[in-house]
Amino acid sequence: MWRYYFLQISTMIIDFDHFLASPVFDSSRCSIGFHPLHSEVAILVYAVLLIPRKTRITGIGLVTHIFTDAIDCLFII
Repeated sequence: MWRYYFLQISTMIIDFDHFLASPVFDSSRCSIGFHPLHSEVAILVYAVLLIPRKTRITGIGLVTHIFTDAIDCLFII
């Protein structure tokens, strides 16, 4: 059980690509499609990780992360 928890939490590491942007945080910027690990190609890879049983938990965490970032993009003014 703890293993799944830590795998889910470890998927937050994809936010390190925010350090490549200038400024690092911009409240009016949508991270989907802007940061390398939030690109369409990366999202496709995360979706493919849902298929094999061994990578499914990590895939769920990554897809959930992207989903919550996409929801955040809806509220950008």
